[in-house]
Amino acid sequence: MERLNTQLYLQNCFIMKENERLRKKALLLNQENQALLSELKQRLQSKAKSSHPNNNSSNGVASVTSRATTQIPDLNVPPLPANKTA
Repeated sequence: MERLNTQLYLQNCFIMKENERLRKKALLLNQENQALLSELKQRLQSKAKSSHPNNNSSNGVASVTSRATTQIPDLNVPPLPANKTA
């Protein structure tokens, strides 16, 4: 019984170490993801500003597509729970 307890204790220690390692890796990946998302948003904003015409088109109506802003979803937000109807 003591041998089994020791074996389980060692497995538990290994699992806790692995869990901590994975938690740190997830934190680094999340930080990298946030930095890349921020960079992408900045690039899209600067691209939208550079292609945004200051004058109207020949018929006096500005292009609607040039005004549209691209929405980038935040992948770090957990998805909303699905409504299950039975």
